[in-house]
Amino acid sequence: MQISLVNQRILVTGASRGIGRAIAQQLSASGAEVILHYNANEEAAKAVLAELPTKAHLEPCNLANPKEVSGFIPRLVAKYGPISALVNNAGISPAAPDTLPTADWLQIWENVFAVNTTAVGILCKEFVDHARTQGNGRIVMISSRAAFRGDTPDYMAYAASKGALVSLMRSIARHYGKEGIKAFLIAPGFTRTDMAAEILAQYGEDFALRDIALSELTRPEDLAPMVTLLCSGLADHATGTSIDMNAGSYVR
Repeated sequence: MQISLVNQRILVTGASRGIGRAIAQQLSASGAEVILHYNANEEAAKAVLAELPTKAHLEPCNLANPKEVSGFIPRLVAKYGPISALVNNAGISPAAPDTLPTADWLQIWENVFAVNTTAVGILCKEFVDHARTQGNGRIVMISSRAAFRGDTPDYMAYAASKGALVSLMRSIARHYGKEGIKAFLIAPGFTRTDMAAEILAQYGEDFALRDIALSELTRPEDLAPMVTLLCSGLADHATGTSIDMNAGSYVR
């Protein structure tokens, strides 16, 4: 089976590094026109843009600021034309130890939810508005195994923010399916990214390896083909599905 995304225009958030970069590369290799979202790392985003084989675009947006996120999808549609799929990949996972004063803990909690949940909600709402006019559209959420099995006390905000995406994805899939909109969720475990490196430095790589069924940690490139399949339309009858890709560290 060969997957072609020719004539698709796909927005990938957090595309300047890690999982987002691998997803953008795979989508482009399959023929898609990719819109690469980034926040502050413009040079890294430009490096991704330079290596893609198909037409692609760079678009900055601070996902921590709801006022900046609001209107982002309509602006992209006005600038580039219809968008066929949205890949909500961007996320943050700062530690918030339960020993912190409540005010400091709350500040981290609110920032995590702003990026991981509120921004995703806005993007999904605006994408659904757009996709309904097209009668077609696909949303892929990059969540986490933490959404289902929980996480350590330091990362409760992260787990909770990613758990919210499960209900959001299922609600979109169930309500808008007859209007041509499909929604899916991928739940990775530890993946070799810059963000995970901070966690691995804290707990040690042996901690992560002992927790999985395979002999090596998941790489961003291991996740990208599944996103490509979901964007292709070949898996539309899996709408509403959460897909575990965590090297067997959480099996349901």
